[in-house]
Amino acid sequence: MPAEPPSDAAETTREASPAGIVLAAGAGRRFGGPKALARDPDGIPWVEKAVRALRDGGCDPVVVVLGAGADEAAGLVPHGARIVRAAAWAEGVSASLRAGLEAVASTSAPAVVVVPVDTPELPAAAVARLARRARPGALASATYAGTPGHPVLIGRAHWDALAAGVRGDVGARPYLRGHGAAAVDCGDLWSGADRDER
Repeated sequence: MPAEPPSDAAETTREASPAGIVLAAGAGRRFGGPKALARDPDGIPWVEKAVRALRDGGCDPVVVVLGAGADEAAGLVPHGARIVRAAAWAEGVSASLRAGLEAVASTSAPAVVVVPVDTPELPAAAVARLARRARPGALASATYAGTPGHPVLIGRAHWDALAAGVRGDVGARPYLRGHGAAAVDCGDLWSGADRDER
């Protein structure tokens, strides 16, 4: 496998660009409300930050999957990102992931980078590290001190099997683990932590 470029800037060509999916459909029960409505201390919506990280990291198009609080959250989604409503969002993250994969299936993207909305500190550089691996057969997960985290990259060849296999509030992690997803260390870029509390 060729060495990665020294820069973390997105260097994929438009034809090879992965799509991006922001999973933002949950009710956020532990958080106290839908995370799709959350904002950082400066008032910037988390969903806007997630879309920006995906775009700046080399993803095009970007899809935002909404569910709980969708009517209000839709107004926070940046222009140009496609909004998809997961009708069965209450079933858990699996329904949101299926809705996102279905939405990008009509694109020519060779792969998709998936992030949850509750990682507002996610830098575009972490997305770019995964995006450079965008191939139809690719599977990769960012890791932090050896622990898998986000973002994850899923090649087009895996979309149907993944969508058919996810259930309830479990996302892509078991599939990635079971199919030998590549570990991409991103611990030098940020903590990898998601946010379950305000």
